[in-house]
Amino acid sequence: MIKLGVFFGGKSGEHEVSLMSACSVIRAIDRTKFQIVMIGITKQGKWLLYDGPEEAIEDGSWEAVAEQKLNETPETYQIIMYGDSPLALKNRIDFALPILHGPYGEDGTIQGLFEIMDIPYGGCGVLSSAVAMDKIVARDTFASAGLAQPRYIRTNREEIERDPEALMDQVEEICGYPAFIKPANMGSSVGLSKAKDRSQLKAALDLALRYDRRIIIEEGIDCREIETAALGNYSAEFGAIGEIISANEEFYDYESKYQSGNKTRLCIPADLTPEQEREVLEMAQTAYQAIDGTGLARIDFLMDKHTGKLYINEINTMPGFTKYSMFPLLWQEAGMSYSQLIERIVELGYERYHAKNRR
Repeated sequence: MIKLGVFFGGKSGEHEVSLMSACSVIRAIDRTKFQIVMIGITKQGKWLLYDGPEEAIEDGSWEAVAEQKLNETPETYQIIMYGDSPLALKNRIDFALPILHGPYGEDGTIQGLFEIMDIPYGGCGVLSSAVAMDKIVARDTFASAGLAQPRYIRTNREEIERDPEALMDQVEEICGYPAFIKPANMGSSVGLSKAKDRSQLKAALDLALRYDRRIIIEEGIDCREIETAALGNYSAEFGAIGEIISANEEFYDYESKYQSGNKTRLCIPADLTPEQEREVLEMAQTAYQAIDGTGLARIDFLMDKHTGKLYINEINTMPGFTKYSMFPLLWQEAGMSYSQLIERIVELGYERYHAKNRR
């Protein structure tokens, strides 16, 4: 039986989203095929072995339980990162499934750690994770691949502090209003704002800088939000195509994604013509290959409501797995159950690992 290490939490602003995703994943894992080893990472970056009920993960109470057990029985609950000890991470798990969103989990950092420790893992590798997580680098990569996307400006804390008025002039000239302001390295719409005028733009820049020193500002498009789900190594297969109709009439923000229940509608399959579906899938394949994607990803698009023009928006290499999340629902629509989806992600991780190591 495979000892499947499920990692959750993390140091990023998406810590709580990770807890919700991991709880859903753990519930769906086939216990006849996998022995689950739950490893939580606190907001301070401490790694804790947890063996209690998964419900405590979602509400955050797992952490106190894990800390108590570590203090009482360190010879059992301590995690050693390197070495031959039975407590070493490589000896505790056979395969890593990092259900981690945002920095230190989805950005190539923990993937690099697993590479160094020679532990197979699910999802995209170091390069593709880093490229997709950084919205600026991703936009530049999509541009190189010839993919249509909204107009955008890259900036950083130093430029904003040096001459904020000049930057806002540039935004108004290139992007216009409305404009979307995002931290370069954050997901789940954390730190995202929509600005309709100069005063809102200034406030949005201040908010985004709380999460990252690098900021991207994008042209606002009156659009439909279209998404598809990818599985595969380098060349992907795709699940259904879905559309999000947000509970927030302005844009699909954090609350709409994770706190609004049925107020946000997920339309699966999306109401698209065969030609539009073909365009979505062709662009999705191009984008996935452009970042050298492996394992899984959710690929997001914007479709202009007035012209029907399709734009690539972003790739999420560890998309949400909560009960509100599009990724598992798109695969369920395509005939793959939640449990089968997890098994396929593990298979793809092993496939990439063996190919890279020629084993």
